[in-house]
Amino acid sequence: MSNFGLSPHLTADASSASPPPSAASTQVGATPDSAKPRLRSMSTVMSLNAEQSSSRAADDKTPRMVCIIFVAGHNDRLEREIQEDGSGRFEKLKGMPKALLPAEDLDGAALGASQAGKRTILGRWWDLVNTRQQFKEVFLVTNANKFKYYERWATANDFPVENIINDGTTSGASRMGSVADLDLVLRTKRITDADIMVVAGDMVFSRGFDISGVQRFFREKQADVAVYYELSPTEPASSRGIVEVDPGTSVVTSFHEKPADGVTSSRLASVVFYMFRRTSLPLLGDFLRAHGEPEQRVFGSYLAWLVEGRKTPLHGMKLSTAFQLIGQTSLREYLDCVERLRREEEALAASRAATITKRAHARVGLVGNPSDGFFGKTISVSVENFWAEVSIHESETVRLVPNVLSDPNDFGSLADLHGISRKEGYQGGLILLQATCKKFYEYCSKRGIALAKRNFTLRYNTNIPRQVGLAGSSAIVTAAFQCLMAFFALTERDIPKHLQPEFVLSVEMEELFIQAGLQDRVIQAYEGCIYMDFSQQLMESRGYGEYVRLPIEQLPPLWLAYLPDPSNSGKIHSDVKQRWKSGETAVVDAMREFASYTEQAREALLERDWARLGEMMCANFALRRRIYGDACLGESNLAMVAVAQAEGLPVKFPGSGGAVVGMATTEEQRDRIKMLYENGGYVFTKLTPCAPAAEKSLALHHVPTPSF
Repeated sequence: MSNFGLSPHLTADASSASPPPSAASTQVGATPDSAKPRLRSMSTVMSLNAEQSSSRAADDKTPRMVCIIFVAGHNDRLEREIQEDGSGRFEKLKGMPKALLPAEDLDGAALGASQAGKRTILGRWWDLVNTRQQFKEVFLVTNANKFKYYERWATANDFPVENIINDGTTSGASRMGSVADLDLVLRTKRITDADIMVVAGDMVFSRGFDISGVQRFFREKQADVAVYYELSPTEPASSRGIVEVDPGTSVVTSFHEKPADGVTSSRLASVVFYMFRRTSLPLLGDFLRAHGEPEQRVFGSYLAWLVEGRKTPLHGMKLSTAFQLIGQTSLREYLDCVERLRREEEALAASRAATITKRAHARVGLVGNPSDGFFGKTISVSVENFWAEVSIHESETVRLVPNVLSDPNDFGSLADLHGISRKEGYQGGLILLQATCKKFYEYCSKRGIALAKRNFTLRYNTNIPRQVGLAGSSAIVTAAFQCLMAFFALTERDIPKHLQPEFVLSVEMEELFIQAGLQDRVIQAYEGCIYMDFSQQLMESRGYGEYVRLPIEQLPPLWLAYLPDPSNSGKIHSDVKQRWKSGETAVVDAMREFASYTEQAREALLERDWARLGEMMCANFALRRRIYGDACLGESNLAMVAVAQAEGLPVKFPGSGGAVVGMATTEEQRDRIKMLYENGGYVFTKLTPCAPAAEKSLALHHVPTPSF
């Protein structure tokens, strides 16, 4: 359904009729800067309505957290290898704690120099958390063996020396355990009325992630939070705490501390980066009383005890960044990490100048529409001819650039304004970009996906004719969504392919109140030719339909004709949905008949029986006309259909109205029908199906999808 422009001249209850709320999708020219909307950051998108403003005000009243940075470990291996190195390269680093090793420049480590201190592993954390807006206090817990090193670092880097806690241990053999260290800080600093963030100050993170996003997630869930990342292929799960997370709720369902092979298939690694509610802190005492040995008193065991033993709610938040130098590490691993960070900085600098462009194509409903919103079945085809293209690049603020044609704000005269407004409507694609950004931020926040702290400029272009039923609005949303995923380095592991159509649908229905269905969003996510089964048994029993990719080489030659001025293509209201909901036999039977046509068309397409496929297209239109009536379909739409019918060619609506799609199996047929439509004042186009990125003829992957 092409609601791009939100014009009042639309045909309702067409191929994009809204499915029940429980339905879910599955896999299968230059504008002046003053006219460009500017937002300070992605989080600003959240404040676009009163509900988000109220939420932000509530956040501002939330007491600030206390941050506790742990550097009390005894990393004997790395220190020993540096001490034993005879190259002379690491003389300045001998005896230095792991957290105070340089993270970016091995030649810049001069202890006591504030600039060098900021380039250390700990310095990166201190830069990140050193803000009174987020934390009311920051504490550092270390051991007696390295206390003086951290004291010197603190005086050179404006860290309050009185906030360094010495746990009194001098070796790994005398260690207390990280949970006991946390208890020590809470007791000695009398912290009883604050939420706590705990991080390991001697592990390295990639720059760019927004720690405030983790805090917002923590406040929203009102539960303890564990940060995790996806292991690289070379990282063994047995070296990390591994979490299993419900993708719909972000709840941690299992926590395995350094599991043996075969215990879990999860590759999601938890690190010492936690947020604990003040109300859950008393559980520390219970855990310590039940676990007396230092090797038991580690955060991994504590989290496993909370989840498995006490059934305490724990939510997981995934960071797109990876963490390195976790726990005991070697000199080789340290040097590799420094080199990776150097390359990362270079790549980040290059990416700031790079532009990412994504394209989503228009679609034609071949058979079955408009039954997708009525537990029906459809076949859709994406076409190369028409597309929406969105590009994104890094910028100082979040900027949404109006399209000079679709979002006009400069007119030659009042008459010009009147003519454009009458034909194009009042709202172009800019609101689609803004709604997509807002929903993307909400989606990631609710599902525990942390976004990098990067701003961007988003602009779009499209050649999809407006209001002719080719899914122009969802194409813009789909392309914008794909740009945002690529810009923030999210993959299908973060937002699976089968969830993406439902995200696009939620933007249009929940933000812009466009009545739509999943058909258009599924075909634009996967492209090619897709068979879709939305039968009631499937939708109600498992929450998603069945989607199968069909070979585009089996398609007959297709053409499209559309109105040059579709503003009067049909009426906006139809009572078909209400009649279907009330159980009217004629409507219910009609939707089943649409599904039957789709099944027959699928068989015909696979057998390359174009004559039979054409019969199903014609039957589809006839049934639609009988159920909806001529007044709803519109006189101009019916006139378009009549041109092809007079020539004996299969023809139907590709969407909600304003265009017709037909079949011409010979050059002579196509040339004649082209001439007839052009002589009648219509636009005629030979369609080119859009091949998917990877051709697949098997059924697409089916996975239950949680409701938005």
